[in-house]
Amino acid sequence: MLVSLKRIIRAGWLSFRRNQGLSGVTIFVMVLTISLVTSIFLFRGLSSFLMDSLEKKFDISVYFKEDSMEAEILKTKDLLLELPEVRAVDYVSQDQALVIFKEKNKDNETINQALVEAGDNPFLASLNIRAGSVSNYETINRFLQNTRFESLIDKVDYYQRKPVIESFYSLINNLQKTGIVLTLILAFIAFSITFVTIRLAIYSASEEIGIMRLVGADNWFIRGPFLIQGIICGVLAFLISLVLFLALSYSLSPKIIYLTSGFNLFQYFIGNFFIIFGLQILSGAGLGIISSLIAIRRYLDK
Repeated sequence: MLVSLKRIIRAGWLSFRRNQGLSGVTIFVMVLTISLVTSIFLFRGLSSFLMDSLEKKFDISVYFKEDSMEAEILKTKDLLLELPEVRAVDYVSQDQALVIFKEKNKDNETINQALVEAGDNPFLASLNIRAGSVSNYETINRFLQNTRFESLIDKVDYYQRKPVIESFYSLINNLQKTGIVLTLILAFIAFSITFVTIRLAIYSASEEIGIMRLVGADNWFIRGPFLIQGIICGVLAFLISLVLFLALSYSLSPKIIYLTSGFNLFQYFIGNFFIIFGLQILSGAGLGIISSLIAIRRYLDK
């Protein structure tokens, strides 16, 4: 058994070396496929980080009528906090709103002069609501449309912020879908090239295969070398991709941390190393094994 396995591995290695040109093209396309699969995984981590960061910054504001009592506003705040969709609610009084506005525009003389001329505080008391997820704001907005709040609420700015929220989610979803489609296309190309490589190797060894079949060689003994060839292509593509992404994630991390205000690509790569390892080796070796099995099976079935 061990002797047969050694012969199969040796024959597969020799077949790989005899077809260096096609094997090189196969490995190149496999590297592209594995790289795209890995990139999608890393992009999902980046998009999740950006979504979480954005969700922390997103909020909707509920502005109360000028004659609303503070006790009623605080009661509304308590009711909102009972909702599972709500993560936090901050109360901003009229005086606080004025102080915040002045601080933001302290260097703008025109605005400061306009406030002086206005005399009275033009701002309304408000509640700033942050949801557990951006998708929860629609539910919160519906809750605030309840008639019991009609006499208190002046306006809710959800619809002014809704287009920005929807545009962001649409962009992320479109990018993820595009990545998946590109991965499937490249996977098909990689499979096709590997399949053709193995088929050519089979045709070049057709006389040898014929002799083995005549002397009663088992199908798995005939199939083995070509399976090994596919595995070699897949494993080499996996190793190249792994080293490539280790180097890229390390070198690009400082720039990505700066651009995203905190996402460490290299740390994320190392933290998910075994998942990425599994994805890459399954993508590489899997493509090689499946295409080899189909190619040799079609030949043996003749």
